[in-house]
Amino acid sequence: MPAFAAKIALGLLATAAVVAPAAAEWKPVKPVEFVVASGAGGGTDQFARLIQSIIQKHELMPVNMIVTNKGGGAGTEAFVYGKLAGADPHKLVFGTNNEWLLPLVTKSGYQPDDLRPVAAMAVDEFLLWTHKDAPYKDAAAFVAAAKEKPLQVGGSQSKDTDQILSKKIEYATDAKFTYIPFKSGGEAATQLAGAHIEANFNNPQENVGQWKGGQVRPLCVFSPQRMSYDQKVTADMSWADIPTCKEAGITVEQYQMPRTVWLNAKATDEQAAYYAGVMAKVRETQEWKEWLARTSQTDRFVTGQAFADQVKKEQAEARTLFEKAGWLVTN
Repeated sequence: MPAFAAKIALGLLATAAVVAPAAAEWKPVKPVEFVVASGAGGGTDQFARLIQSIIQKHELMPVNMIVTNKGGGAGTEAFVYGKLAGADPHKLVFGTNNEWLLPLVTKSGYQPDDLRPVAAMAVDEFLLWTHKDAPYKDAAAFVAAAKEKPLQVGGSQSKDTDQILSKKIEYATDAKFTYIPFKSGGEAATQLAGAHIEANFNNPQENVGQWKGGQVRPLCVFSPQRMSYDQKVTADMSWADIPTCKEAGITVEQYQMPRTVWLNAKATDEQAAYYAGVMAKVRETQEWKEWLARTSQTDRFVTGQAFADQVKKEQAEARTLFEKAGWLVTN
């Protein structure tokens, strides 16, 4: 090739190298399905639909979203669906810690590693509640009474978050409970308001109506620090006035339920990072902050390896507890 032509060719190559566009960041190219591991109207359903509405309003994704409820098998239906999605990154599963707890206590059809954690976005606090006329004026008195004779406590379903907490307290304090499962935390709240059980372990929103109505009272919150919401709920108390259970003498310092988002395990790092970035933008909106305050949840955002490490740690702790309780199954 003549030297002049060679120079032109090299110049064209150099120009092409300069103007060639960088590889575009991954984005969804078709509608994204939000798969909810609960029935319509439940806490997880509200969580997913709120995020959908925020993304649409603020145009945080270039495609539409469709919410699908798959609450069968206490949520296993949604996680199995996520497993079967394979490498399709257009299906996000919305759940709680049930993603890694369910396979320990039931034949679930999936394993936690079949899904990839994207983000934990908030946590539901858990409180110890009793009837307004109960003789227990604080959590220490409640535990002391439960050491003398088993107390009837209620919660949502069996071998789920509420009963897990009851077992944690039993093992930590030598208290004894007779656990009565109900269909939901709302039903457990109604049963406590009617004095049909002696206590329950519910999140704030499940018991707040009965608290405002003077039918129940909170004894403590299972959190390292008191809740931050200081607006009065009753005439003389706010969420921030409720002592932590550690303050009250119960050695179960922390028990919270995260609101979680998942992809199939075959999703790439770039795809997981994209959705985590979208969720980070959701958290910055006023709508998200208002939802946290309205539902009395604690804002906490964990993604990536930190989230994966949290899952492994909590799953290992749950496995130990379930084995001790005789609940552990082999899938």
